[in-house]
Formats: sequence, C-alpha cells, structure tokens
Amino acid sequence: MADPSRHLYRRTGELRQADFLKQASATLGRNVLHDAVKLPQGEDLNEWLAVNVVDFFNQANMLYGTITESCTDQSCPAMTAGPKFEYTWTENDQAISCTAPVYIDYLFSSIQDELDDETVFPSQIGKSFPSTFLRTVKTIAKRIFRVYAHVYHEHFDLISNLKSTEHLNTSFKHFMLFVQEFKLIEPTDLEPLQALINELIPSMLLNGNSKLHGVS
Repeated sequence: MADPSRHLYRRTGELRQADFLKQASATLGRNVLHDAVKLPQGEDLNEWLAVNVVDFFNQANMLYGTITESCTDQSCPAMTAGPKFEYTWTENDQAISCTAPVYIDYLFSSIQDELDDETVFPSQIGKSFPSTFLRTVKTIAKRIFRVYAHVYHEHFDLISNLKSTEHLNTSFKHFMLFVQEFKLIEPTDLEPLQALINELIPSMLLNGNSKLHGVS
C-alpha cells in the first residue's frame, strides 16, 4: 500500500514553481557549464552527441532513482508536469495513458534499447553513425526533459528535503545548455519548465525560447 504522506509532495503548481525558482537563483549564480557543452576542436559531432546523451541518460536515471519510492501509481496516476501538462506514451501510433512510473519505465527502456543498438549508437570509435542519428538524439533529449519536468513539478519538495536541489539544478542546467548548444528540443516542448530555464539560463531568452504557445 502506498504511504498517504507521499501525496504531500504534490502541491499547487504555482507554489512549487516559486520554490524551485528561488532555489535555482540561490544555487546557480555561476556560468561554469557553458564551455563544457561546446564541441571540442577536432571532435566528431556525432561522437560528441553520443557520449553526452549517454551521460545525460545516466544522470536522469540516477535522479529519478532518488524519488522513485515516492513516485507510485497512487501518488502519480498520470505522467504530469504541473497542472497544465500531461504526457501519454505512444505505441504503434496509439496514445496510451499511464501512470508516471509506468510511463518513465517505458521511456527509460526505450532509450536503453536505442543505446544498446549498435546500428544506432556504435560502440567502436570511428564507426559510422546512421543518417537519422540526430533525429534519434532529439527524441531522446525530449524524453529526458520530460523526466526532469515531472521531477521538478511533482517531486521537488522531496528533492529539497533530501538536500539534493543543487545537484538537480546543476544537472538540469548542464542538460539544457547542451540542448541549447545543439538545438535538440523545440521551444514549444520546453514550456513546462520555461520559467525555470529562464532563471537558470537567461541567455535562452535572447534566442526566442520564451515565446511559447503550448505543448502537443
């Protein structure tokens, strides 16, 4: 049986957003990650994308693992990112409504299958990547973003109680700087965390990413 107290971590979207915006301002005043995401001179773009995507996937897995006991079918009956956004899983061109833990299990399993596929993510350096590789990376990035969006909106109180806010913010900022550098996610898909992104990475405002109209 789920612990009823876990529902205490699901507060109104406005209060929760104010909490993590305040925390973001306090923990991320330095721009130490901007250079880390740039393609090193002489590095193959696809190799750089592959190495970093694997790293971000592992980070998202680890972060979700810290709150997985509080993300249950009872506490999170839908894959939401605040009151305005709900994600459904698509299988064989059909949308499937499912609980957040089921959705995230589908999501992580799907990404893992891609990473394990030698024709998509070749493990040998110098082996050719498929022509569709960038599209695959964009899909993975969009899915990883949804994990962050769910964690921030539905489990931020727990993250704060665990004193993991700075780690979460740093991980997300690193991820978003990489996304920005290589234009991996459409601006409309960022709306669930747009206010936080504006706080963490003000330069994204200059790129027009604040002009959003909804998420499909």
